[in-house]
Amino acid sequence: MKYAGMPQGMWLLFAGSFRRQLLAVCGYGNGEAKAITAKAKTRYREIIQDLPEFEKADRFKMNIVSCAMLSAFLLAMPGRPSVEQATEYYRASMMTAPMRWFCRMSGKRKFSERDIQGMRDTAALRAADRNPYSWNMEYLPYADGSGYEARFTKCGICTLMRELGLFELVPAMCRLDYTMSEAGGASEFVREYTLASGGPYCDCGYKRR
Repeated sequence: MKYAGMPQGMWLLFAGSFRRQLLAVCGYGNGEAKAITAKAKTRYREIIQDLPEFEKADRFKMNIVSCAMLSAFLLAMPGRPSVEQATEYYRASMMTAPMRWFCRMSGKRKFSERDIQGMRDTAALRAADRNPYSWNMEYLPYADGSGYEARFTKCGICTLMRELGLFELVPAMCRLDYTMSEAGGASEFVREYTLASGGPYCDCGYKRR
């Protein structure tokens, strides 16, 4: 995957927040945070360059780029954080003012015809059959019309973080689904299983508010 484009844009947009949360959440000093960020930038570029290009219709490129950024910072830290600390670090780093705005705009389109068709198209694409760093998903509308479930049987985050030796911290990323749904304001997020915890799939349920 080329660094220029989305990966570079994501770094410019979020790197400052990831650095600030090294102080606020992880307790590092200013000098340590600066050094970690410098190491993370190099590692991030390496991770991105080792990833294949995503298909144009694959909506999950941003997910794997976000995973690469978090992984780069985790690998640059002197010590491995706990799942709980990594979860709060990722949440605080990602939920910037622009991201909250993005979630609100996405929430306004939730359950629209465009949203539903996008889910159907993604399910039909089965991108992970060709790219192990992408996702395979089923679209399962609720029988009572209250929303739908996106059921994932392959997960690019699990693939990448396992390769990087960070698999035990995958739940730190999974938890952001709840946060983003809450910020969107249109749905209640429900989940029973995750692949990271040994489940048969990851179920991402969205129920209308």
